[in-house]
Amino acid sequence: MKKKFGDRLDWKRVAKRAYAQAYLENDDFTGYITLIRMDQVTEPLFAQYGDKNLCIVDTGYMWLQHFPVGKLHSVTTMFDAAGHIVQWYIDICQGNEIDERSVPWFNDLYLDLIVLPTGEVFEKDAAELDEALSKGVISEFAYIQAWEETHRLMELIKAGKFDLLKLTESHLEVLVEKLTT
Repeated sequence: MKKKFGDRLDWKRVAKRAYAQAYLENDDFTGYITLIRMDQVTEPLFAQYGDKNLCIVDTGYMWLQHFPVGKLHSVTTMFDAAGHIVQWYIDICQGNEIDERSVPWFNDLYLDLIVLPTGEVFEKDAAELDEALSKGVISEFAYIQAWEETHRLMELIKAGKFDLLKLTESHLEVLVEKLTT
């Protein structure tokens, strides 16, 4: 399993960055939020979904990540250099944790959902989840949990009730002023 950190310091593609994080606890959201502004990248990164080829990393882009307490997912909102949402990327995980540096992280359970501003939803990496189970990297319990969380989120997204997506703009405002290089 891959451990993913909110500060993504191991990400070599981002040569220069600014980073901020905060803990929020209110009626709408409880957990950590992080923001990375990519001030310089070695090369852009593109993602292909059906016939769409989206740039998700480039100089000036920002990634806002939500690490909700007690949930089996983490949501990354990717903004282009003009501040427009490119996509929401939902990692299915084994829960969100904090390391000794107070940086949020999670163990990725491979399965992902991508939501585009158009409302289109894509499921990704089901084969990787199957392979992890067959190789004993994850337990059958974790496998079932990953699929249950995916189906639960899909229903919420389709019904327009996955409220975390609606908090993106207000949470971005919380962190943009705190960015440090």
